[in-house]
Amino acid sequence: MIKKPVTIRNSMDMETRPIAHLVQEASQYKSQVYIEMDDKKINAKSIMGMMSLNLSEGTAITVAADGEDESEAVAGVEAFLVANK
Repeated sequence: MIKKPVTIRNSMDMETRPIAHLVQEASQYKSQVYIEMDDKKINAKSIMGMMSLNLSEGTAITVAADGEDESEAVAGVEAFLVANK
């Protein structure tokens, strides 16, 4: 398992579109991908789970992945979260 702390720089307001794109990004990988925030560990491939988090620009989270392409999964999700869109 790989874990990486990330501070969100992408505008992640509560519109469903950025969350849906994040779920699409995570779903590209075979590994299990999680977003950890406070005491929560949410499956990043779950739209309902991701919508339950209050993700916004400047929020500090941890991206975790476990599986055969875990390095690529963490890097891909991190790139999405820090992209200035």
